[in-house]
Formats: sequence, structure tokens, C-alpha cells
Amino acid sequence: MWRPNGVKARVKAGEAVYGLFHGFASPLVAELLGLVGYDFVLIDGEHGPGDVMTHLSQVQAVQATPAMAMLRVASNDPVQFKRALDIGVEAVMVPNVSNAEEAAAAIAACRYPNAGRRGFAAPILRAANFGLATADYIAKAADELLIAVQIETLAGAANAAEIAAVEGVDVVFIGPNDLSGDLGVLGQFDHPDFVKAVAAIEAGVKSTGKVLGCLPYPGSDPVELHRRGHRFICSGADVALLRDAALAQIRSLPR
Repeated sequence: MWRPNGVKARVKAGEAVYGLFHGFASPLVAELLGLVGYDFVLIDGEHGPGDVMTHLSQVQAVQATPAMAMLRVASNDPVQFKRALDIGVEAVMVPNVSNAEEAAAAIAACRYPNAGRRGFAAPILRAANFGLATADYIAKAADELLIAVQIETLAGAANAAEIAAVEGVDVVFIGPNDLSGDLGVLGQFDHPDFVKAVAAIEAGVKSTGKVLGCLPYPGSDPVELHRRGHRFICSGADVALLRDAALAQIRSLPR
């Protein structure tokens, strides 16, 4: 569904926005998350289940709410972006971007020629209201789409400023789990090498004026991330929320 991207406007104005990873591949859950007040619902197409049709139903559900429908694509692949954008996502997250060239390739895959190399089928796409908003979509799609790139490697940390400086990158989002794994300290979020790498990413992105993002990890909850300058915060995952709430309830019941 074609509509202005209010979340992108807020991010560019410096406002903090909050979302949740959606891993259940359920339109009902996606709709609920949009209704409770999250600014964006991040449909996980990298680690979550689902294909383009299940992603479509989740996007439709989110777009029935005020929240922004975002999809993390499986890889930095032009076909992945084409399928995602054609069904009408309002934002994409690109996993594992390690240098400026990879970031630029992602941007190009999201834009029509001559600005990029996205395949053109706007007159029949849901993204352009099935052709009812073709002219408006062509004119504004690039400006309205929010693009977040993930840094998840030591190489990415070293290149953070160059990645963030790529025109078209709106958010640089740290992937703490894979970053710790790439450093050889998987899950050791207090390890000096991990702390140093995160600090390098934060400093590099801030030097460009671009928006920082992350998800919570031990020692860095959303409040701490906000204190360090993050403004695009994915505050957790729906799977974990349900799991933890269910565990807490079961453990509280008398036996």
C-alpha cells in the first residue's frame, strides 16, 4: 500500500523510534504489534520462516496499523530487494554489510534507473497500489523508502564511517550477536574486543551524522542504547517476549 513514510521523516528529524523483530510469520501477531504502539514492525526474512507470500500477508497486516512495515531481507541480493519492494514494504534491513561498496550495491538495487538498477514493473505492483498510484510512486519511492544496513563483522566496524556515508543509507544497525561471533567471542558482550568494535561503529556512524540503531544485548538495554546515541532501536523480538512471559507465568503458578 502506497503511503508517506512517517517513521522515516521522524528518524531524519532526530527522533528516536522503536520497533520489534517479528519472527512468528503471523499476520495476526504482526498486526497486534503495530496496534500496541511500536513505530515499526521488523519482519525477519533472514532468520524467520516465510516466503514472499507470507511476508506479503504480514506487510498487509502491519499497514493496517500506524506502524511502518519493514523487512529484513535474507541477503544483499538484487532479487531479494526487488521482491520485497514490489510487495510494498516501507523499509528494508540489509544484513552483513562490511564495506561501502556493499552498501552502495544495496542502495542501487532499491532504486529505479538512472539512480539504480531495480527492475521496473510499477504499473502492476501492490507497492504502487496496483498501478493506481504509479506516477506518485515512481516520483517518491526512493525518498520514502527507509534503508538500514547492518554491521555484523570486524571489517564492517573498521569501515563504519565509509558505510554510513554512502548516499541513501538512512540507518546503520549493529548486529551484536553476529559481530561477537565474527570476533571469536560469541555471546561475550563484555569482552574488550566486542566493546571496542561497537564503540568504533558508534563513533564512525556519528561522524557522518547518520542514524545509529541496534537491538538490546546484555549490558545495553534500550535506555542505555538511547543514551549512547542510538535512535533506531529494535527493542527485542516477539518470540522472546512470548517465551519469557510464558516462562514467568508457569514458574509463578502454585504446585
